[in-house]
Amino acid sequence: MPTPNKTRTAILAARGSVTADRDLARLRAAITAFFFLDGFVFAGWVARIPAIKDQASASEGALGLALLGVSAGGTATMMATGRLCRRFGNHPTTVAAGVLFAGSVALPPLTHSALALGLVLLVFGTGFGALNVAMNSAAVDLIAALRRPVMPSFHAAFSLGGMAGAGLGGLLADHLSPTRHLSLLAVFGLLLAAAAGRTLISLPVPAPRDGAGPAAESGNAAAEPSPGAQRPGRARWLVAVFGLIALCTAYGEGAMADWAALHLHQDLDASAGLAAAGYSVFALMMAVGRLTGTALLERLGQTRALIVGGTTAAAGMLLGSLAPTVWLALLGFAVTGLGLANLFPVAIARAGALTGPGGVAAASTLGYGGMLLGPPTIGFLADWYSLPIALTTVAALAAVAAMVAYGTRNVVRPAGN
Repeated sequence: MPTPNKTRTAILAARGSVTADRDLARLRAAITAFFFLDGFVFAGWVARIPAIKDQASASEGALGLALLGVSAGGTATMMATGRLCRRFGNHPTTVAAGVLFAGSVALPPLTHSALALGLVLLVFGTGFGALNVAMNSAAVDLIAALRRPVMPSFHAAFSLGGMAGAGLGGLLADHLSPTRHLSLLAVFGLLLAAAAGRTLISLPVPAPRDGAGPAAESGNAAAEPSPGAQRPGRARWLVAVFGLIALCTAYGEGAMADWAALHLHQDLDASAGLAAAGYSVFALMMAVGRLTGTALLERLGQTRALIVGGTTAAAGMLLGSLAPTVWLALLGFAVTGLGLANLFPVAIARAGALTGPGGVAAASTLGYGGMLLGPPTIGFLADWYSLPIALTTVAALAAVAAMVAYGTRNVVRPAGN
């Protein structure tokens, strides 16, 4: 029969466990809110790109140069955000970046030239890059504490935010000016960042359970220590491989975000509202794919999921970019979203399984670099050839991701397939 002291100890331990689980649930909800904020605000901006392009009287090439401001600001910030997270913590850095990102979305419609647009997009890109690195780093800490492969669920929130932002943008495109729309979007984003940020800052970084860190937890439901973690040179090479897959995937996400609406409107004569639905369909199918991502990974294994996803996305984007009608193009965009859905989360998680948060940061930087560099690349290619031809590069890079995953299947198999 247990003694009163032992019984009291057991009760206190149970209460502590319940409190810890409740804190982890609150923390997960707060981080999820920032992923949703990221997708929602970014999609709201891209839904108004055609109108802002006309307002600035910019050619496709000039617009591509202006969009390079997002790329430059984001890439430069990503390289520094890791150091900011180490100095100030992942949670405060996430909140500060979210506030900057949400507030700066109101700036693009205030410009009337491609140069001014590029300068304000530099600020917008700074917030975007910092938020993505910081919130992914916070997610890695939580994954280690939960001992569950929940990274796809965070990225599902980003996709749901993108779908909601693009859908709302389509509804408002014919009724509100870009200035009013994006100003309201900024207010909403700041309120959401404040609400989620209060929770995020109030809770400490969760400790890994049983001493297991992200290197063991972020890759699989039943993760195993990676042999690459014992050989730093090999681990860094594999992180670069997964970073390349993330880059190829995010290139497509960035291109779809910034150019899908313009392709439907300009090349297929879709109305402003229907054109905005292009990215919304893409984001919806990405969300569906990510919400079912854990089950898919358990069924196919991570390497097969990468191969199948890359191949599916390549086929879908060929249809989306070259289709002669709006509805076939929308079907292609939907297939592309489904194919790309889990490539980025799997690549980031596997990098984390090799070297922990450092691997996640490196692969995220490469990946989001692809998202930021994709739109201006599409713009230049559209000027030289045509926008439909330029968009086929999304299919080409999706195929590259599938081939890289296939080519390294035996190298990474010991880490869990």
